[in-house]
Parts: sequence; C-alpha cells; structure tokens
Amino acid sequence: MPIEAGQPPRQDYEYQRNGTANIFMAVEPLIGKRKTFVTDQRTKQDFAELLRYLSDDEYPDVEKIVLVTDNLNTHSPACLYERFEPAEARRLAQRFEWHYMREHGSWLSMAEIELSILSRQCTNRRIANKKTLTAEVAAWEKDRNNFKVQINWQFKPDNARIKLKRLYPVTVIK
Repeated sequence: MPIEAGQPPRQDYEYQRNGTANIFMAVEPLIGKRKTFVTDQRTKQDFAELLRYLSDDEYPDVEKIVLVTDNLNTHSPACLYERFEPAEARRLAQRFEWHYMREHGSWLSMAEIELSILSRQCTNRRIANKKTLTAEVAAWEKDRNNFKVQINWQFKPDNARIKLKRLYPVTVIK
C-alpha cells in the first residue's frame, strides 16, 4: 500500500505453512490420565503403533484394554494387520475390547473433549515445527496428569435420549 503522511509503514502478511501434524489422544477419565501421540499423519499404521504402545508398554499386565473409538477408517482391528505380521496383529487385536461411538456422536468422546481442551490451552496458535509441538503437547499432558484432572461425565443415557431424541431410533412395536 502506498505510504501516507503520518501513517506507519504497512506490510502485507504472507502466510507460510510449515507443515501439519496429527495428535492421537488416549484417556483414562476416571483416574485423570491421558497420553498424547504426535505423528506426521493420521494413518492406519500410526494408529496401529499407538495400539501396540498401549498394549505392550503402557498396560502390559492387564487382561483387556477397553478401547472406545470413533468410526474413522483408521480405527479398526484391520489397521493391525496392515502394520504387523498376522500373528502379532492377532495378539494385539485380542488385547482390546473394541467399542465404537455412534455415528455423528464423536463429540461425546472423552478423548475428543480432551483434544478440545488441548486445543484451547496449548495448540491454539501457530507452532513453528513438529519438535516444538511435541514438546509443548508433552508439557500440557504432564501438567494435566500431575493434577489428575478427571472428566466428570454427567450426561447419562436417559438424559441423552431426551436431549438427543433426534439421534435415537424410534422402535414401533405392533
């Protein structure tokens, strides 16, 4: 823009994209624990690695891990078979008890709630690179875990059927 007398110089802002990243979130809402995973993309292989980590490193001594996930194409036992040999994939798949959110219901997911909080408290600005993002997300996770921030889930199924009536099918008995 042309310089005018008495006005500060003006310079056009040029947006420069430094890349993108994905954040996976695992949450244990009753004890106030969450685990974040920063990856380059959201692929089936990345999700399979997350499941392997949860199974073998985070919870090696538990019999079953209850996994509540949304209906993304990456979130199924099939991802394990794309990443690992069949015997390893089967071993990992059997460690999980799979539950899927209702279609269009991912906003009810406690992991989605935590991702929303992460977004507001940590990633609500441009972050220069993946290394910085990983460090800042890890610091946020550590802080939340140290305070054992729990999710006080008060939205019970009976309330959901009233408030979200349009999402629940009506059964007609004749």
